[in-house]
Amino acid sequence: MSIYTKKGDSGKTSLMDGISVSKSDDRIELLGTIDELNSSIGLAKVIADHPLYDELARRQQELMQMMSGIADPRNPDHRFSKEETLILEEGIDHMESLFPRIKDSVLYGGCEQSARLDMARAVARRAERRFRKTAVNYGADPKAMQYLNRLSDYLYVAARYADYLVSAQEAQTS
Repeated sequence: MSIYTKKGDSGKTSLMDGISVSKSDDRIELLGTIDELNSSIGLAKVIADHPLYDELARRQQELMQMMSGIADPRNPDHRFSKEETLILEEGIDHMESLFPRIKDSVLYGGCEQSARLDMARAVARRAERRFRKTAVNYGADPKAMQYLNRLSDYLYVAARYADYLVSAQEAQTS
């Protein structure tokens, strides 16, 4: 079977439930942004050590679940529970306990890992904005929206932690 179907040549695509929509539909924009977020997390993941590698892979799987819920909103199997967000909050709290938080403005790109995580965070923030717009027009899973908000916080703290690890390592070698 070929990768191309030619069905999208007219500017239309289908959601998982078979509904045909314009490729400029808010839901398609949101799905594309979450796909970009997932790819950005993958870019950060490929240079991550364990356990961050495993955590980022888990976030990617959760984003795939979120995309399924957007493309097939009537299917309860794709809905988020509060546990996904609680796990993210625990991860944030744990990382924050490992290093002193900088109170000043942060200049992004302290190291390659943090730069990649900050790019993913910026895409997550855009996805949040698109999610809200989609929710207003079509409805949305409020727990998935909450998860997405917490994910951007998680990525921010992970980036700051990566910067901290590099600066601590540099201090030891000086």
